[in-house]
Amino acid sequence: MAARNLRIGIIGSGAIGGFYGLMLARAGFDVHFLLRSEYEVVRVQGLKLEHAVHGSLHMPVKAYARAADMPPCDWLLVGAKATSGAGLAALIEQAAAADARVVVLQNGLGVEDLLRASLPGNLHLLGGLCFICVNRQAPGIIRHQALGAVNLGYHSGPANDGGAAIVEAGAGLFRAAGIDSQAMADLGQARWQKLVWNVPYNGLSVLLGASTQQLMADADSRELIKSLMAEVVQGAAACGYELPEGYAEQLLLMTERMPDYWPSMYHDHVQRRPLELDAIYAEPLARAQAAGCSLARIQMLHRALTFIDRANRSC
Repeated sequence: MAARNLRIGIIGSGAIGGFYGLMLARAGFDVHFLLRSEYEVVRVQGLKLEHAVHGSLHMPVKAYARAADMPPCDWLLVGAKATSGAGLAALIEQAAAADARVVVLQNGLGVEDLLRASLPGNLHLLGGLCFICVNRQAPGIIRHQALGAVNLGYHSGPANDGGAAIVEAGAGLFRAAGIDSQAMADLGQARWQKLVWNVPYNGLSVLLGASTQQLMADADSRELIKSLMAEVVQGAAACGYELPEGYAEQLLLMTERMPDYWPSMYHDHVQRRPLELDAIYAEPLARAQAAGCSLARIQMLHRALTFIDRANRSC
């Protein structure tokens, strides 16, 4: 049973942070939300979630514009984008209790490594992989379409048992809020597995201006998805991670059954926010290259997206 007296902080209360934070608050946890541009709206109006199962949820929340104003939090969920930069560690440190558990809910590879270098050694760092269709509709309004599981793995920190007990405690928090959550034995492998979906669908949604159903319905884009997935599997193998047999095919079937979805990178592109190209493309490409593996299609997609992102944000 998860203890409801734990204090949970949300660093980056957009679609991901807002969704999980609100679900935890709904379950009775003491949740504190750090916001930037949406602070005044959320402070006055609270957060609203249109949930695919539970319907419309609208709650007042404890909102903050500065991390220094937050009380010390036992758990911190980092929903900020992988493009947040060096200032993210300072925000975490300001909001963290002495032995806080920090869960990075970001896409891509190397996100924990980058953060660990700037965090105090007394903080536990975990990776969290979110399997969810959710997006921000307007300030303080989040729309959930499907899924929602969060799988956790221990990255680093002062745990003496490899972090297993901490990971299970974190999974227990999510399960207490009605969210499926499991421990991941190998965080590195799990992040490569997540890339099998993120690499094709995020990038192609921007490059082709197409949603998941549109990408799946067209024979040419579907073949492109399959070839990109195959390269991710190849890159993972070169780096020492053998992904489960038939995993790419499972993801294709799952995507066919999902509601039509515009991935997060498409929304970032439309809003002229920086795309998460380093974590989702550059880092996997660099690791595969270091292992002697060239991923030509992913390299081409990365370069095309870099051009689009640069031009989009210079307007």
